[in-house]
Amino acid sequence: MKKSLLLALGLLLAGVPAFAQTPSNASPPAPAYPNVRVGATLFADYTYTQAPESRDADGNVFSPSAFNVARSYLNVTGNLSKVIAFRFTPDIAQETGTGSALNGSLTFRVKYAYLQANLDQWLTPGTYARFGMQGTGFVNFAEDLYRYRFQGPIMVDREGYLLSSDAGVAFHYNMPSNWGDVHVGVYNGETYKKLEVNDQKALQLRGTVRPFAKGAPVLRGLRVTGFYHGDHYSANADRTRAVGSVTYEHKYLNAAFDYLKATDQLSKAAAVVDSSGYSVWATPRSPQGWEGLIRYDHLTPNANRADAKIRTIVGGAYWVPLPGAVSTAFMLDYEQVKYDRAVPAKPTEKRIALHALLQF
Repeated sequence: MKKSLLLALGLLLAGVPAFAQTPSNASPPAPAYPNVRVGATLFADYTYTQAPESRDADGNVFSPSAFNVARSYLNVTGNLSKVIAFRFTPDIAQETGTGSALNGSLTFRVKYAYLQANLDQWLTPGTYARFGMQGTGFVNFAEDLYRYRFQGPIMVDREGYLLSSDAGVAFHYNMPSNWGDVHVGVYNGETYKKLEVNDQKALQLRGTVRPFAKGAPVLRGLRVTGFYHGDHYSANADRTRAVGSVTYEHKYLNAAFDYLKATDQLSKAAAVVDSSGYSVWATPRSPQGWEGLIRYDHLTPNANRADAKIRTIVGGAYWVPLPGAVSTAFMLDYEQVKYDRAVPAKPTEKRIALHALLQF
């Protein structure tokens, strides 16, 4: 005992504390504001068009092929405070307008530019309000599960019925205990690709529930979603979309079924066009990073006609195992687009492509 006391006394005299002291109520340091994070997204591909064939300037028949940079984003995100966040995303996309001097060029445009108020401290975590150019209610939600936008967007986006971003104001609420979420927003309705052309605004409302949020683990990934988009081309000409969706998430499989009903009337004097379609897809995967994609889209562009547009995609991908929020994937796929009973007739499209994704 004397030896222990003498040792402690010697350590104190030498300036070394005899016993380590840890504050009982220590808390992590408060985050510094503002903070800014920079990331990027790249879609690249090599595409061989098996059909239809084309002709060059000398009349020679050939099968088109090309290396493409389909999309490249710079993502600037951050927080000005615990409550105020922001995102700014320039979208560098390929200009495809025929007759334009920029046709084929990579052009700069803004896809996301918004302020966000995080409401976690007053409501459930993940609840927020946004103002500016932001994600729309359904497409961004659906593509959080469907990871293959770098191959091509989901059906409602790819066919032009809904796009992924528009200017407006929106509110998102997460239900307690992971039962689902609600997203409501008012947007220009012209998407990020066009300027607003009238005084009409688009109302978007999406509600999603997890019916088995507290059930067996194998059922917790099931979600049922209803979405409505109401807008007008002019004061008395409707542009509406309704989507019903059932999705499933699991360690070894993601899958979805989406059904679309749409109404378009370009002007008060124009005919009303009702259209409908459905899309079903599945992505079976292994823990080693290998994943398959099977997708089938069926669109009826006009309910008064018998023609249909049918898209089939089959592919395999490898997702490189990387830490954190970094994603890198390579995909080889075959895509066929068939125009059934189209007037005038359209040739079937067949493409084989190697796609690459980089995201961080």
